[in-house]
Amino acid sequence: MAAPSAAPHNAEPALPDERKKQQLPPKSYADAVEQEPPANGTNGTNDANGTNVTNGNGTEHDDSKQTGHMASVLRIVDTGAPETKDKQEGRPQFERQESKHEYSAAKGLDDTPRTPPRNKHRKTGSKSSNSSQDKPSADEKESKSNGSDKPKKPKAKDHRKDTTVFETVGEQNGSKLISVKTTGTYEKQIQKDQKEAPKYEIGEGITSGKKPGQRWERSAIRFAPLNVPLHRRLQTLVVLFHTLCIAICVSAFCFLCAIPLFWPLLIPYMIYCMSSKASTSGTMSHRSEFLRSLPVWSLFASYFPARLHRTQELPPTRKYIFGYHPHGIISMGAFAAFSTEALGFSQLFPGIKNALLTLDSNFRIPIYRDYALAMGLASVSKESCENLLSRGGPNKEGMGRAITIVVGGARESLDAQPYQLRLVLKRRKGFVKMAIRTGADLVPVLAFGENDLYDQFQPDSHPKIHKFQLIVKKLLGFTIPLFHARGVFNYDVGLMPYRRPMNIVVGRPIRVVQSPHPDQEDIDRVHERYIQELERIWEAWKDDFAPNRKEELQVLE
Repeated sequence: MAAPSAAPHNAEPALPDERKKQQLPPKSYADAVEQEPPANGTNGTNDANGTNVTNGNGTEHDDSKQTGHMASVLRIVDTGAPETKDKQEGRPQFERQESKHEYSAAKGLDDTPRTPPRNKHRKTGSKSSNSSQDKPSADEKESKSNGSDKPKKPKAKDHRKDTTVFETVGEQNGSKLISVKTTGTYEKQIQKDQKEAPKYEIGEGITSGKKPGQRWERSAIRFAPLNVPLHRRLQTLVVLFHTLCIAICVSAFCFLCAIPLFWPLLIPYMIYCMSSKASTSGTMSHRSEFLRSLPVWSLFASYFPARLHRTQELPPTRKYIFGYHPHGIISMGAFAAFSTEALGFSQLFPGIKNALLTLDSNFRIPIYRDYALAMGLASVSKESCENLLSRGGPNKEGMGRAITIVVGGARESLDAQPYQLRLVLKRRKGFVKMAIRTGADLVPVLAFGENDLYDQFQPDSHPKIHKFQLIVKKLLGFTIPLFHARGVFNYDVGLMPYRRPMNIVVGRPIRVVQSPHPDQEDIDRVHERYIQELERIWEAWKDDFAPNRKEELQVLE
């Protein structure tokens, strides 16, 4: 065992019994901590386990004979290392602020609740212990009054602009937590640096492949949602029936022909269809006002929606020929306005009985011919027009009768492009001659939006297809435009027309003088007046009913 080191002569004993023998006052734990250590740093202990202790007089005491409590004291000793400078030239300094919760090595975070919770009482022991911890000791107060505490170092300041400053820590035991507060321009500087950072575009420093799933994101087909209101579903159903009416009737007839049980009924029916003159007689005996006034046609008209407008009242004591323009693809507006009561034709023109004319070949289709006759349709042949305008009415001479002719015909349907209005009219003068021969007034009708219901191939971009369509028109009397619009459950592909508004404007009547053999000069004069009235309607209402037009009205051929 190593020889015990001698303690300094001025060292005071730390044990209570030793201090009592030497008539020294009791020494607290804080005083023991603040006591200066001996020169050799041994504090009077001999070995690691402290078996031999030296008192102030230099006498040794055996640990086995000592009955009092011996306390071990940990002392934080200043090593004398030079302090770091508050300012350094190469790095910015920051301002420190105290945290709301003060931390000390003895107490930890001071999270003691300031007020007791409701319906609960604090225990006396815990309260006293908390108060004893919060209250400073008398020695600490004395030391503060004597100025023994080390003064806090002032905040380090940086006179440079836009820098952040730390506060210097004042105590070595870390009794305070310091927060960092940045300057006002710190966030702006970060945003500026991000904007000024170099950005690499594709092709400069990197080559990327195609983006997966991009084709599905921009799919050309937009499907209808499932939560579509019921009335819109019903509108679609009625328009679908009208669009596919001929196909439905032909399919139903073929199905009945496949059943031999129906042959005794089908054979006489076919003979009747071939010999019937109901479409040209002009009597309108098959016309059903009940069928024309069904509420389902209101659903048909509200699908687009369509509206009928008049510019002048028409007396029921005259005959009329309504010229409908343009033809469009299927002439949906003409059917809604003049073949049904959905748009209120009888209310706008009371006392006038109108018939919509179509191709005579449509009245050779089984089942469909009966449906068309019940809706008031008739043949567009010369015989049918003369019979309709010379029979019936109050005087049985056709007064109060009217017919509607889609003047442009199948040829005009090939030029039906959305947001354009091209009329095939310059060489169409047969209806003018018929008006003069029968004494009927001409009433031009312009349907804004009829051409917007379908899309079809452009004649300029597909000249061969357009030429083939003209050949079919010349041989068969009708043509097949290659069109498309929307479907039943989507908005981009199908044979259903688009939901685009139609406004059918009925112009002012052009009075004619009846002549059984009209001159060509009279025909040209009335025809010119008719075109002028159409142009007047276009100029008057194009801004209201055709705001998205691509071009002005054009009269062709």
